[in-house]
Amino acid sequence: MIKNILIDLDGTLTDPKVGITTSARYGLAKIGHPISDETNIDWIIGPPLKASLAKILNVDVHNVLADQALLGYRERFAVTGLFENKVYPAVAETLANLQQQGFHLYVATAKPTVYARQILEHFDLAQYFTVIYGSELNGERTNKGDLIEYILQQEQLDAKECVMVGDREYDILGARRNAVSSIAVSYGYGSAEEIQTAAPSLVIDRFNDLISSIEQLQQQKVS
Repeated sequence: MIKNILIDLDGTLTDPKVGITTSARYGLAKIGHPISDETNIDWIIGPPLKASLAKILNVDVHNVLADQALLGYRERFAVTGLFENKVYPAVAETLANLQQQGFHLYVATAKPTVYARQILEHFDLAQYFTVIYGSELNGERTNKGDLIEYILQQEQLDAKECVMVGDREYDILGARRNAVSSIAVSYGYGSAEEIQTAAPSLVIDRFNDLISSIEQLQQQKVS
């Protein structure tokens, strides 16, 4: 039976587009690599940010320019960008419902924990989570598979009793690597093709569909 629900933040609980993309443009401009407003960089939402900045700069992820762009990004994001964010519909009510049913909820985000905690506290969502897990500022655990493995170890969770909920292939593939079921949300930043290729256990179109999808997964596990 599913007892623990691991939930992604960006593109799943909240829409962080304005804060992330504006801060990324700021960081890139600061190192002399401005990009036009017409250039769509929504694809950077979800995967490890430093790697995405390196891709834009066309340099290796270990290149000093990627580090400098990330520092510039954080300069703006830590003050302004993290609050340029919108909670998706019915998130608070759904989390409260799941908590009342006795599920243990954990945030599992590639975003640094320090930022994730501030965002969730700002939007009054932190109260629903047993623990908020993210990456370290040095880049440790930005890989979703590594993060899920870490959560399972830290909380001593049985993978068969867990499900990962997220909007990108990284959430689904990271869950599979750890023998955890997965539910993809279709309203985030993963394309329909990306989600289909990653092959999650289920796909939902609204966050509050999570309640019925958990029940569906429970029935599948029992049968």
